[in-house]
Amino acid sequence: MPIRVIIDTDPGVDDALALLLGLLSPELQVEAITTVCGNVSVDMATRNVFRVLSLLAEKPWPPVARGADRPLKNELKTAAAVHGEDGLGNLERYQLPDSSPRYPDPEILPAPQGAIPLLFNLLDRFPGEISLIALGPLTNLAQAILRDPGRMQQVGEIILMGGAIGVPGNVTPVAEFNIYTDPEAAQIVFRSGLPLTVVPLDVTRQVRLTRKAILEEIQPLGTRIGQFIVDSTAYSLELFERIEEIPAITLHDPLAVGVAVDPSLLNLKPLFVDVEIQGEMTRGMTVADLRPIAADLKAKPNARVARTVDGKRFLNLFRERLCPESSS
Repeated sequence: MPIRVIIDTDPGVDDALALLLGLLSPELQVEAITTVCGNVSVDMATRNVFRVLSLLAEKPWPPVARGADRPLKNELKTAAAVHGEDGLGNLERYQLPDSSPRYPDPEILPAPQGAIPLLFNLLDRFPGEISLIALGPLTNLAQAILRDPGRMQQVGEIILMGGAIGVPGNVTPVAEFNIYTDPEAAQIVFRSGLPLTVVPLDVTRQVRLTRKAILEEIQPLGTRIGQFIVDSTAYSLELFERIEEIPAITLHDPLAVGVAVDPSLLNLKPLFVDVEIQGEMTRGMTVADLRPIAADLKAKPNARVARTVDGKRFLNLFRERLCPESSS
């Protein structure tokens, strides 16, 4: 029986690929998609969700609800430099032979209620059955916890992409983007007592989709989704090749969805993790207690944290679901 999931997201190129993986995986029943500000504004994030849904032939789509338009306390700083002004690699630059846009504006039909009312409605309908997959800043989840902590106890599991446990950050030397964007929200979630599975940079950096694979395995298929992968990743590929000298994009958010599909992809370790919100140089840092001392001398673990990943098996899963013929 498929796992009921709600995907909370701020698309973002890798978020878009993660949405496709979730929607195309029979192991998951996507009950709703909620949007949050992060990589882009919440309005652009909502638009981008419908852009992704328009790639799929099947309807009805899951309901899409707009969430938080700013972090709890600080101003939003988007990641346009990484994902393009539209969050999806500047898709407006692509045209068909007749000069019409390859990606016309999608029909945008958000649910009449916001993200949190929709979340609460689904938790009431399916208590204990809903897994929340958080692919962006944790603002929506924190607001839901603050509004009705008892109701949030009905969540079966939260799988979140975020944090850097034993590796450098990607927005500061110590902080990962999703946590850094709204560290107050992240701290609320980590201190909530809800069941957390954390997919940090430690493992996501081990799953990269290379330019070679995109051009040699995916583009020749000529599929709509394959072309979207080619077009949406081109901007980020150029950036990362210049900055890191690696012609590949990291599949941060798809790995978090992949864990919901197949938990055996990761080795998970119970750890106590908290979020620094005040440090001048460490704001947004995820602080895990990795000290090699007796367990009774440390705070009780509040999360299962991914420490290693079977990257090859995940990449095979990703290609099989989004571009079936490329995995043969």
